[in-house]
Amino acid sequence: MKTLFKLRILQSVWTPRSPSRLFHKDNKRLVSQLVSHYESINRCEQELPEHFNFASDVLDKWSQLEKDGKRPATAAFWWINDKGDEVKWSFEELGFLSRKAANVLSDPCGLQRGDRVIVILPRIPEWWILNVACMRTGIVFIPGTSQLRAKDIFYRLQASKAKCIITNDTLAPAVDSVLPDCQFLKSKLIVSEGSKDGWLNFQELLKVAPADHNCVKTKSRDPMLIYFTSGSTGPPKMVEHSHSSYGVGFTVSGRYWMNLTPSDIFWNTSDTGWVKSVWSSVFSPWSSGSCVFIYNMPQFEPATVANTLSRYPITTFCTAPTAYCMLVQHGLTSYKFMSLRHCVTGGEPLNPEVMKQWKTQTGLDIYEGYGQTETVTICANVKGMKIKPGSMGKASPPYDVQVIDENANILPPGEEGDIAIRSKPTRPFCLFSHYVDEPEKTAASERGDFYITGDRGIMDEDGYFWFVGRADDVIKSSGYRIGPFEVENALMEHPAVAEAAVVSSPDPIRGEVVKAFVILSLDFASRDPEKLTKELQEHVKKVTAPYKYPRKVEFVQQLPKTISGKIRRKDLKNKEWGRT
Repeated sequence: MKTLFKLRILQSVWTPRSPSRLFHKDNKRLVSQLVSHYESINRCEQELPEHFNFASDVLDKWSQLEKDGKRPATAAFWWINDKGDEVKWSFEELGFLSRKAANVLSDPCGLQRGDRVIVILPRIPEWWILNVACMRTGIVFIPGTSQLRAKDIFYRLQASKAKCIITNDTLAPAVDSVLPDCQFLKSKLIVSEGSKDGWLNFQELLKVAPADHNCVKTKSRDPMLIYFTSGSTGPPKMVEHSHSSYGVGFTVSGRYWMNLTPSDIFWNTSDTGWVKSVWSSVFSPWSSGSCVFIYNMPQFEPATVANTLSRYPITTFCTAPTAYCMLVQHGLTSYKFMSLRHCVTGGEPLNPEVMKQWKTQTGLDIYEGYGQTETVTICANVKGMKIKPGSMGKASPPYDVQVIDENANILPPGEEGDIAIRSKPTRPFCLFSHYVDEPEKTAASERGDFYITGDRGIMDEDGYFWFVGRADDVIKSSGYRIGPFEVENALMEHPAVAEAAVVSSPDPIRGEVVKAFVILSLDFASRDPEKLTKELQEHVKKVTAPYKYPRKVEFVQQLPKTISGKIRRKDLKNKEWGRT
């Protein structure tokens, strides 16, 4: 049974194919293939082997095909930066470096299978080496964005009980500032050209590390990744994924939504701290044998992105809807994207007008997908399907996606309800394992036979899903998930703030942004509002990750509250969005 499973995965993932043959205009053929793949993936749930490891069962197989001459030793990873530096690795070279890195983690760092390591690095090659090294050693990889501040890092270290943290020169001082209170941390690894007291140097250790390493035999349901995800009523939760949930679960996404083949070069602009980075810069492309292209840009610059798409043979592109908006506003008619053939997006709703302008300026469609940190791709538009502008597409295998009411009853087409995934009697293998150390919140994510996404939506008569909004107060801005609780806490640390409430507010570029309603303390009531707004914004940037700061601030005399004294954020949000 185990051999049959791996054979199916190998055939499904590694069989080269022509996109023009697979996705021709005959929709019946596409539907037939999707149904066949759906049934195959569903069978995987029953036939999931006891052991699975993405490094040995996928990456090393590509490497072996290179060695056997059955595929060219083309780049599996291609990295550039704004200084003109360039790195290219084949799958064989990726395997060589990740084995050496695995030995660094096991020996000098003293980490063992099951230990947790927090990795806070920008888009540099070491992030990918360490990601694969953690797979090889069975160490749980916990990414974090480089925008985190000392307070954020301390919370993550304590909550995760991580035994090691890996970062660079920029964030090392923030780690050291909270170190005395971090009783679980045993080792610190810095990615730097120079040395730093109290830190092990990754580059130096990698040079001398042995290249021989036997990949641990991880179980399919062993933990592989933990992501911190923002909530509406408390600090970020820890979402745990197994080796199979992402390692196998993104096969369908890579093949159908992203339309990837072994000859493709895929550029995804996501920050390494966000789940979309492993979706589109690790599992989906490497499952398909594609090349992962990375540009380490300090920040998103439309002109730089357009020039890169023109200069390099990038075939597939993924960025946030906000970034697509910035690109079409920049203007693309003077650029020629000679190799680009497929574009995808996710993280927030795509404005239909942006999709129209992109098509007009580039001749290409944007295929929108929808998912969460807790899942793989839930819905997607794929080639061969009719695109309905504004829709997230149809349910993606192996999920049975429905819109349900408060009693877990499936609603008919056209009725608004909660977007949910059937999780009983059999829980999909590509759904998160649990919220670490929070069984109550894990249980609360279920309603009847369904996992509740927390998003509201509608399914039309053709099976297309339409996003309505969050059922909770989490703000989605420029691809980031921002919990109001975190921003309110940061604001409350400033002496000018007596009370604060944070909600989303509409924005023509970002879709929605953070807005803070603030009641001032008496000592600051007469201060200049404009100056005080800037002061509070800068304060939030310093206290927590800068992307969370309130771009809008309104000073008020009172906040709407329930009888029990809870702030009615829904009332404030409705006011912002013009709802009654």
